[in-house]
Amino acid sequence: MRFSEDFLSELRARVDIEELVGKYTEIKHRGSRTPVALCPFHTEKTPSFVIYRDTQSYYCFGCGMGGDAINFVRNIERIDYAEAVKLLCERTGMNMPSESVDDARITLRRRCYEANREAARFFYSCLSLPEAKPANDYIKKRGLAPETVRKFGLGFAPDRWDALLRHLRKKGFTDDELVSFDLARKTRKGSTIDAFRNRLMFPIIDLRGNVCAFGGRVLDDSKPKYLNSSDTPVFRKGQGIYALNFAKNRGDRKLILCEGYMDVIAMHQAGFTNAVAGLGTAFTPEQISLLSRYCDELYLSYDSDEAGRKATDRALKMLQNAPVKLRVLDYSGEGKDPDEVIKTHGAARMEKVISSADNDTEFALKRARAKYDISTDDGKLNYLNDAVEILANINNAMERDIYTSRISSELSVSPDAVKQQTAKARRRGVRREATAEFEEAAKAAAGADGKIKNPDRKTHLKAAKAEEFILAALINNPELLKKLSSKLSADLFITPYNRRFFEDISARIASGRSLDISAFGNDAENDDISYISYLFSLGKTVSENPKGCEQCIQTLLAEKERLSSPQTARGLSDADWLKAMEQKRKKQQ
Repeated sequence: MRFSEDFLSELRARVDIEELVGKYTEIKHRGSRTPVALCPFHTEKTPSFVIYRDTQSYYCFGCGMGGDAINFVRNIERIDYAEAVKLLCERTGMNMPSESVDDARITLRRRCYEANREAARFFYSCLSLPEAKPANDYIKKRGLAPETVRKFGLGFAPDRWDALLRHLRKKGFTDDELVSFDLARKTRKGSTIDAFRNRLMFPIIDLRGNVCAFGGRVLDDSKPKYLNSSDTPVFRKGQGIYALNFAKNRGDRKLILCEGYMDVIAMHQAGFTNAVAGLGTAFTPEQISLLSRYCDELYLSYDSDEAGRKATDRALKMLQNAPVKLRVLDYSGEGKDPDEVIKTHGAARMEKVISSADNDTEFALKRARAKYDISTDDGKLNYLNDAVEILANINNAMERDIYTSRISSELSVSPDAVKQQTAKARRRGVRREATAEFEEAAKAAAGADGKIKNPDRKTHLKAAKAEEFILAALINNPELLKKLSSKLSADLFITPYNRRFFEDISARIASGRSLDISAFGNDAENDDISYISYLFSLGKTVSENPKGCEQCIQTLLAEKERLSSPQTARGLSDADWLKAMEQKRKKQQ
C-alpha cells in the first residue's frame, strides 16, 4: 500500500511524536530542548531513547530503533506500515486515501485474524457437543463458572482430523492459508489435518482485541501437555503476554505474572484481574518491555515446586534491569499454585499472600538463608557470603544499608564487616561490568552489535563512518549535494548498503522530493527507517560547511586506493596506511 507524500506530510503534522511516545513510556526533559525516555523497545535503566521535536522523529542509542510516528506505532503495536497509518488516521480524525490499494501482507494478516476469530467461535461452540464431555468435566473440576468460560473464550477442539478444516473451508479459507495461520498442518503424505485435536482451547487475544493465536491443553495423558500456536503473520509467541488485554485496564499499574493459562483464569475469576502469563516460551526481553509499559510493580507467581523455583530464578535474572519493582509470591504452606490457594483457602487468603509478598532482595536473602544451618559457624559464614553477593547488587545505598543492618543484627556480626565485604563484592562486580562494557563497546566500534544493519560496516569501518557522515550531512542539508557534485558520486561509496542510501537520497534531492522521515516510509523496510533516523540524529552534529564532507571524501578515496593496493594483501594496518598516504600527499604538494 502506497501513500502520497502530501498525505504523509499532513498526517505527520497532526501527530505530536512526544505526546504519542508519552502514552507508552515516561518522558524526561534534558534541559528544555531534547526529551528523552526509557526505551519501550528494550529494557534499560538509563534513558537512551531521544525524541527530536524538529523532525518529529526518535532514535534509541541503546537498541538502534528509530523512525517517525508511523514507524513508532508500527513497532510498538507490532503491525504493518499501512495498519500503523490507518491507526494514526483513526486517532487524528484523518481519512485514509481512497485510492490506496490493499497490500498482500495486509490482506494476509486480515485473513489470519478472520480465520482465528472464526476458529475461536467454532471451538467455543464445540463445548456443547457430546464428545466435549472430557473438556467440560475438566472445566467443572477446575471450578470455572460459565461467565469465566465466555470471558476467556474457552473451547474444545474435537478429536477428529479435519473438524476445524471442514468448518473453515466452508467459510472460504483455503488449506494453504490455514497452514500458514497454523490452524492446520501438512502430514508427511501431503494431506492437511487440524493443528489442534482433542484439546481444551485457550484463545490468545492481543492488545487490540484480536484473536491472534491459540493454546491447547490435552484431555488425556498424551504429550505435549500444552500445544501453542507457532509464529504466524499476526503472532510471535516470544513477544506476547496472555490476558494482558484484560489486565492492562485495571489501572493500578500492578501485574501478577503467573505460570500458565489456568492460573491466570482462576485469578481473574477470584477478582485478581491483573493476572497475566507468558505463552509457553522462555521469558524474553520483548515480553519484559511489554510488561514494563503497563506496570510499575510486578509480582512473580510461579508454582512452589522445583520447576516453579527454577522459573522464578530465571525470571528474576531476566528482570534485574527492568524499570519495575519486583515482588515474589510465597506459596509455601498455602498450596502449590494460586489456583490451589484460592480453591482451598479462598480469595481472602490469596489477597494475604499478595500483600505479604517479598521484594526481590528479601526473597533472595530468604532463599539463601534457607540453604544453611545458621546456628553453626560454617552455616553462618556461608549465608553471609551469599548475602554479601546479594547486597552487592543493590545500587541504592540507603536500601543496601538497611539490609546490612538487618543481617548484622540477625547474625550478631559487625555492620562494618558486612559493609567491607559488600564493598569488595561491588568492586568485583564493577570490574566485571567494566569488562563487559568494554567488550560491548569494542563490538559496537566494529559495527558488530547489530544496531546499524550495514553488513559491511565491520569490514570497512573507516569507510562506513565516512559514508555515514556524508549521508547525514546530505539528509540534513540537501544543498550540500550541489556544492559537492564534482567530487561526490555513488561510485565513491565502498559499502553497497550506504551506496544504496546515497542513490536514493541524491535522487530525492535532484527531483525535489521530500526528505522527511515519513517520506521514506512507502519504500523503506523497518530497519531502513531506523537507519534513516540514525542519520538524522547524526546530522545534528554535522556542520553545513562542506569541508567535513570533503574530508570524508578524501578518506573514501584513500580507502579505495588502499583496497586496490597490493600492500593491503601484505597486511598494512589502517594507521600505517593512512600515514603512508599522508606522506604521499605531502610529496605531491
